[in-house]
Amino acid sequence: MRTFITSLVLSVAITTQAQTFRQIEPGVYLLAAGQEDAYTPLRYKEPVAKQLKDMPATDNPFAKEGIHIEVNARGCVVDIPLAADENIYGFGLQMGSFVQNNKKKRPLVNDHPLKDLGYTHAPQPFYISNKGYAVLINTARYTTFYIGTNRKNTDYTPSEDSQKAKLSTDELYRSSAQSSSKPRVQVDIPGAKGISVLVFAGPDMNAALRRYNLFAGGGSMPALWGLGMKFRLKTDSKQEDAYRIAHYLRNKHIPCDVIGLEPKWQTRAYSCSYVWNNEHFPNPNELIARTRAMGYKLNLWEHAFVHPSSPLHPLLKPKSGSHLVWNGLVPDFADSATQHIFAAYHDSCFVQKGIAAFKMDECDNSNITRGDLNWSFPELSAFPSGIDGEQMHQLFGLLYQKTLYSVFRKHGMRTCLDVRASGALASPYPVSIYSDTYDLEDYVRMVCNAGLTGLLWSPEVRESADEEDFFRRVQVAVLSAQTLFNGWYLRNPAWLQFDKQLNNEDKFLPTATKNEDVVRQLLNFRMSLVPYLYAQFARYRTDGTPPFKPLVLNYPKDKAAAAIDNQFLIGDDLLACPIVGKGNERTVYLPEGNWYNFNTNERLEGGRSHNVHFALHEVPLFVREGTILPLAEPTDCITPQTTFVLNCRVYGKQARNTSLFEDDGISYAFESGIYNKVLLSWNGRGSIKRTGKFKGVRYKVKSWTLIG
Repeated sequence: MRTFITSLVLSVAITTQAQTFRQIEPGVYLLAAGQEDAYTPLRYKEPVAKQLKDMPATDNPFAKEGIHIEVNARGCVVDIPLAADENIYGFGLQMGSFVQNNKKKRPLVNDHPLKDLGYTHAPQPFYISNKGYAVLINTARYTTFYIGTNRKNTDYTPSEDSQKAKLSTDELYRSSAQSSSKPRVQVDIPGAKGISVLVFAGPDMNAALRRYNLFAGGGSMPALWGLGMKFRLKTDSKQEDAYRIAHYLRNKHIPCDVIGLEPKWQTRAYSCSYVWNNEHFPNPNELIARTRAMGYKLNLWEHAFVHPSSPLHPLLKPKSGSHLVWNGLVPDFADSATQHIFAAYHDSCFVQKGIAAFKMDECDNSNITRGDLNWSFPELSAFPSGIDGEQMHQLFGLLYQKTLYSVFRKHGMRTCLDVRASGALASPYPVSIYSDTYDLEDYVRMVCNAGLTGLLWSPEVRESADEEDFFRRVQVAVLSAQTLFNGWYLRNPAWLQFDKQLNNEDKFLPTATKNEDVVRQLLNFRMSLVPYLYAQFARYRTDGTPPFKPLVLNYPKDKAAAAIDNQFLIGDDLLACPIVGKGNERTVYLPEGNWYNFNTNERLEGGRSHNVHFALHEVPLFVREGTILPLAEPTDCITPQTTFVLNCRVYGKQARNTSLFEDDGISYAFESGIYNKVLLSWNGRGSIKRTGKFKGVRYKVKSWTLIG
């Protein structure tokens, strides 16, 4: 009884004590109560980017009406004010929704998102408001957010409508959604004995997101070759298949920079041996050398569960969780020594031999929604570090990518990795998330959501129902962070034959040659866009502005843009408008100003919607007036010696300057100032000015074309 009373008194003391913010970085405020968990996103994040120090300090948006933390017998509850006219976005890589108001979101890591409950490959206890601030709840526990859905009895204000009897479900639901009582965001963190809340001030939405990304360590800067095309082979491919596809792509001049090998490159997979399968790949060193000579990088598939036959098994057995997955160990990545063992093996066996990247699969949790599939460890798992299974699930993908990223970072090598799970404060890692889901509408929405949460998302191209479906997917892929074709099921590239069985029997479509031409055209556009994309990633690295983002981030006061999740900006000047359904037509909303159809050069007025057409061979893209768009002459791949020959399109006579980023493309020398800024200007004629310490020349301007 005395113990219970003592606990109750302690809970009351924590609940009623003064809770005040402290500013920990310019415009970043922290509020804490109770005893925080040992394993949280903040514990594992990268150092704060120095550019955050240069941002002006901005007042805390909750200085007047504070945030309240309650610690009780259940855990922690965080109560956050919410304006009636406020829009909330975020919670990681959400698939089913964009504006999150009036929703109950439980952002849990899961490979099979269910009914828009918040389950996702990349959950984040983080959201951002169009009022110009963002909030991070520093926890790895399973957390639920009530975004204006529930009211406290102290907040309720009866309205005239609330006194009327509800005679139908429509009336009841409409009344509930339009309640006159005070909205708020309430956060439920069961099991937590304390919590900290971080607020990222604006003053606008873009500044708040920039602070979040810079606080995480800055945006990612992938290797330049990572902006080209990646082609993953069929899961059971052999060494001769890799050569066959490599030669095919080069002979047909279909651009490709990376070839990915799927599970059968290993002696054991599900769980993994991390040992070359010499029956399928009898000479890995030759494979690496020959493909490198053709301009390719090799990417190896794996997951983190360690098979008993693996050389890593005896080293990791005392440093793994209490439960197995596919009879494999689950490394305790919460422990730095475990990370070091796993990383050192990959370094000596693969990276030092020439492997350029890894695909980290199955690190999301399948057990939540697929009870008949034991594809991951249970939440009751225990780990030597002391972290529990629930928190490990939420952090596992992030710690896994951090572990393999550290190998390349140690050597000063940039890379471009793939992962199927991530989390909060992930922006510094050059890692694209992918998914086994395949809904194209969701894929486009996820580009928008990724841009608001410091994540990179790759809407990959796999099997397709028909030609139209296939090329609409390719259009989205060439306009995304990573252009990825995944041949997991297919012996040959999908554009040669969409039918799985016929493809694997080498029976091609009558339109195969035409399809090759369209694929080549779309991928050539992707390669032409690389200088522009690279400049956006350089900006992301230094000031935290995401390269791919929804319209609302640039136009937060535009009510029409607030809920648009089927269009997205690339930088500030390009607007991608994919068609995700049948037909060649869609409605496009263009923000303020004038915009040009990239394919026709037609100028359209902004601030309104337009019906537009995009054929299968065209790029669904608009260009903002005043843009200088440097388009490179396409190359089959990107090497350290590649020089981009630019044809600059000038959209409108009053063009803004455009800055390109020039460096070696493969190292971190730019962090020591070894890079150039290449300024493109237009004043009736074009000019180029190069400043900086990089001695090479990556860009040469061939022509200028005035449009409009």
